[in-house]
Amino acid sequence: MTGAAGSAGAVVEAARVDDGGPGDADWAAAEALIRELPPDGRVLLVCHVNPDGDALGSMLGFGLGLRRRGVRRIQATFPGPPEVPEPLRGLPGLDLLVPSTAAYPDPDLVICFDAASESRLGELVDRLDTAGAALVLDHHASNTRFGGVNLVDPHAAATSVVAEQLLARLGVALDVEIAECLYVALTTDTGSFRFEATTPAVHHLAARLLATGIRPGDISRRVFDTRPFGAVRLFGEVLGRARLDVSAAGGRGLVWTWATQDDLARHDQRPYVLEALIDSVRCTAEADVSCVLKQTGPAEWAVSMRSKGGVDVSRVAVALGGGGHRFAAGFTGRGTADEVVERIRGQLDGALLPATGA
Repeated sequence: MTGAAGSAGAVVEAARVDDGGPGDADWAAAEALIRELPPDGRVLLVCHVNPDGDALGSMLGFGLGLRRRGVRRIQATFPGPPEVPEPLRGLPGLDLLVPSTAAYPDPDLVICFDAASESRLGELVDRLDTAGAALVLDHHASNTRFGGVNLVDPHAAATSVVAEQLLARLGVALDVEIAECLYVALTTDTGSFRFEATTPAVHHLAARLLATGIRPGDISRRVFDTRPFGAVRLFGEVLGRARLDVSAAGGRGLVWTWATQDDLARHDQRPYVLEALIDSVRCTAEADVSCVLKQTGPAEWAVSMRSKGGVDVSRVAVALGGGGHRFAAGFTGRGTADEVVERIRGQLDGALLPATGA
């Protein structure tokens, strides 16, 4: 690839390696891109298709921070239909959002959030070439370093951690709106601070965000604990067809289920409601690996995988064209649901992690 992404193609293999995160030169380069923007510079913020809390929260929180710095021309967008999931429609900064069709065609700077590869940018991928410069903020170990400047920290619990660090380096203080966006991002990617990535540093960041005056109870109810009755009935139906294979993954077990577009239509639900379904599947005691297939088109599925620690599901996802983390990953599968599950099953033995003991 030529243009703003530079020689990103030469570092694809290095992207598979957890290198400990960005160094001083990376942070300095990222700061320079923003500090040296011209007064009328156009900044395009982009997150991945079907944005989750971390993608949207990080992007909007950072956009509000840029606005506080005096950047006047800011757009935020994502590929696909311009539909924000209902639980995230209370986020501050939504006024920054524009449909992908209305996004700056040649911004001075494009900043990508929570996208591990160019493919996650959909129809907006051409901005990597047409922009004056491209900056990537992410925390996926599988990130392909497709930007001209890459702030990729595989140890960060969420992309919002990287976004907050860059805002701090730019001298942007947290306010209640920025903090709410970043808190939603942090809580969604840590499973309300239940996942392995929840470190002391995560709780320190959460404390600083809470100190701005945001209301965590209200946020949690809106983001995690509210869904339409139709979604409740849909979950019951989809969970009723779950399957368990205790012999998969070297005997560590695999549980999976699937939801079709007909399921959504029958219960009059939008696709976003299925994002929470994996949490109801992953609690299965007999399985280390859990998987939910969500139909996105004829013979096409968005696949979410989780691991309790016995399997590196990011290896499975990368092998099947996706990416993610050791304990949470995904990819796009094609074929029937059974065919996609068989491909997953075929990759599990090669992704086993050493037993840690009692």
